[in-house]
Amino acid sequence: MAKKKQILDVDGLKVNLINDGIAEYISLTDMAKSANPRTDIVIQNWLRNRNTIEFLGLWEQMYNVNFNPIEFDGVKSQTGLNTFSISAKQWIERVGAIGITSKAGRYGGTFAHKDIAFEFGTWLSPAFKLYLIKDYQRLKEEEMGQQSLEWNVKRLMAKVNYQIHSEAVKEYLIPPTLNTKHKEWMVYASEADLLNIALFGMTSKEWRLQKPKKKGNMRDEASTLQLLVLANLESLNAKLIEWGCDKEERLNILNKTAVDQMQTLLSNSSTKKLNDGKSDIKKLK
Repeated sequence: MAKKKQILDVDGLKVNLINDGIAEYISLTDMAKSANPRTDIVIQNWLRNRNTIEFLGLWEQMYNVNFNPIEFDGVKSQTGLNTFSISAKQWIERVGAIGITSKAGRYGGTFAHKDIAFEFGTWLSPAFKLYLIKDYQRLKEEEMGQQSLEWNVKRLMAKVNYQIHSEAVKEYLIPPTLNTKHKEWMVYASEADLLNIALFGMTSKEWRLQKPKKKGNMRDEASTLQLLVLANLESLNAKLIEWGCDKEERLNILNKTAVDQMQTLLSNSSTKKLNDGKSDIKKLK
């Protein structure tokens, strides 16, 4: 998976942040520039500190199933000695650490999980840590706003396409004898539930019975990817109605399309993050 790169502005200092789709890592190399151009020395001095080693060891024990506790005990026993020195690369190799990564070269550097990066920021200076957290929070707020915007856009697309879908129902499925609003509503509801069954595996009534405390409807609870697929299904169903396909045939086509599109979107790294979870596919099959 391609790594997503972003920049934090820590009181004027540019600090790289990467997201590999699982966790976020902040550049310790960039952060160390606030103390000394010889960033490798700054990081090694931090790693010589006993509190640092204890913190790193505890973090690895909590999140790293392949952590080597025996080797860690050996490292820990040496901390505090005048002769003790360890680089980020040596730490990674000796204990099998995943909280810190180190790569040589022009575009390399030492990166650490955000938990560890914040701890490094504290060691550099309390003020630096506060500036780091402040801009990190700004970045997260912007991302949340963007995700909310994307969800609303997809919801709007679904509503607009539903208007097209409703017109097709009215033109091709409502016989002249069905001229009362009540009968028209029954036909519309039936077609709406055809889409619900194809995508969500249940009717709107069944959803309400399962979740009586929920407000709104099942589409309000849908993930961004589900709403995107729903918009496509509405357009497709309108065409299937126009072509004279019966309801059973349309349901089969719509359900297969929903499964195929969700699988395709979930396998795409650029859309995977928009989904609330892969459980959606299980509901379709």
